[in-house]
Amino acid sequence: MGISELSDELLIKILSFLPTKDAVSTSILSKQWEFLWMWLPKLEYTSRYYLESTCERLKCFLDRNLPLHRAPVIESFHLEFGAKQFKPEDIKLWVLTAVSRNVRELEISQIYSLSLPNNIFPSSLYTCKTLVTLKLNGDILMDVPRMVCLPCLITLRLVRVTYLNEDSLQRLLSNCSVLKDLSVERGLFDNWRKFIAIVPSLKRLNFRTAHDLDEIVIKTPSLKYLDFTYYSSMIHHCLIEI
Repeated sequence: MGISELSDELLIKILSFLPTKDAVSTSILSKQWEFLWMWLPKLEYTSRYYLESTCERLKCFLDRNLPLHRAPVIESFHLEFGAKQFKPEDIKLWVLTAVSRNVRELEISQIYSLSLPNNIFPSSLYTCKTLVTLKLNGDILMDVPRMVCLPCLITLRLVRVTYLNEDSLQRLLSNCSVLKDLSVERGLFDNWRKFIAIVPSLKRLNFRTAHDLDEIVIKTPSLKYLDFTYYSSMIHHCLIEI
């Protein structure tokens, strides 16, 4: 039996083991393969090493094809990009599409940026009922709205992310009712002076900062693992209850 005689379901499973770029390239093989990649449950795109012209082609590809993706659930959506390669409104639209497809794992990384962070997330991200894992890395601004509800979020990693105000991170954490694994590393553009984590369900916490803080409050009665790295010499108030 040749590979083209396999069922579409089995071919999609085979494609899922390939990098997304390679899986998309199989669309030229035959009529049968033309749209199979649009059913892939895992999507990963990177542009960190791309030339400007290649980034523009990737942008056009995502603008055209991501809204047409056919998988009812996107198991994971990963996007890695360099400074100023994409406009914030473009990334926001792609994330919005992933959220509308019931995304379970979302990972966004901005590499090599020394510019002021941009808000690249739609408000619907903060009420996504299917999101299990959220990983953010780089100079990304999180404008956490007052309405937050992430009932399935278990893993949250925030590396060098910036927040609109000091209440944003606390508001986010207090509305993750099943959060178990939290990593926070402060970034270059941080303007907050408090770290407050009151999360009854939390089992693992990694916290790193090289900035002075006025207050640290950690109340995590279910905690099993704590990695607390503080490189600064000044802290005014610290309360840890585990």
